[in-house]
Amino acid sequence: MAKGNYSAVSEFILAGLTDNSELQSFLFVVFLIIYLITVLGNLGLIVLIQISPQLHTPMYFFLSHLAFVDFSLTSTITPNTLVNFLQEIKSITFYACALQVCCFITFVVCEMFLLSIMAYDRYVAICNPLLYVILMPKKLCYQVIIITYLYGFTVGVAQVAVTFQMSFCDSHLVNHFYCDDVPLMALACSDTYVKEWMLLIIAGFNSFCSLLTVVSSYIFILLAILRMKSAEGRKKAFSTCASHVTSITIFYGTIIFMYLLPKSSHSLNTDKFASVFYVIVIPMLNPLIYSLRNQEVKSALKRIIQSSARHSNN
Repeated sequence: MAKGNYSAVSEFILAGLTDNSELQSFLFVVFLIIYLITVLGNLGLIVLIQISPQLHTPMYFFLSHLAFVDFSLTSTITPNTLVNFLQEIKSITFYACALQVCCFITFVVCEMFLLSIMAYDRYVAICNPLLYVILMPKKLCYQVIIITYLYGFTVGVAQVAVTFQMSFCDSHLVNHFYCDDVPLMALACSDTYVKEWMLLIIAGFNSFCSLLTVVSSYIFILLAILRMKSAEGRKKAFSTCASHVTSITIFYGTIIFMYLLPKSSHSLNTDKFASVFYVIVIPMLNPLIYSLRNQEVKSALKRIIQSSARHSNN
């Protein structure tokens, strides 16, 4: 860390989403409802997959980890945001800010690669169904997940180490509703050249690799769907892919907008409202997009409810 930074910076002040007190009260209620739905949806999905033997397949194994990452990502930000809606001064300690940045980057990177892994899994299942068991063994699934978490954590720690080596100016007001690299760089008095290039290269590499896997997988999936003879089967498959592509587009679109476009092309105020989508909204939508429209998940949930009803009657 830059000389004197430990004593000079003990906390940051978060600007939040708005200064309007009435709007803050409204946003508190909205964010609280969304967060409760997110927690219920993602944790409920994890439990359902764990207790339903018919869902013990690679697809749902990866889906359960996506649900865990979504829950962790939004829980890194939302509870503190809810508290800040009720406070006049929205402060966060130096180390809490560093931890928030680290966790945020870790789970965003994990989500990127989980989306690409899930796309590849669907490609194998649809385009190479006879080789699915060979290409997606249980051991490989565990290895891929472990590597994903380790890589995400490594990227998070590396980015935080460079960010908090910078010297910050007298103003500690972070123009965001949580601690993030871009608004923190705006407060730096020291040269941010290395950090900007590091952010651009790593974010670009992660986005390109994961998005390339997603796009390539869905191209082959689309070609396979077009070869289907059943019109109803094609319609169902197209509907499922459209939902996935919508979620992926929102997620990658906001990531690219936030971290890969030049700072001159958008403002920090625009960035923080765009962040709401992938920090607050997407974690709520993913359980709906990836599961509630899935017949196997709905059938498993129905069996659990019926089984619980029978036990309660007895």
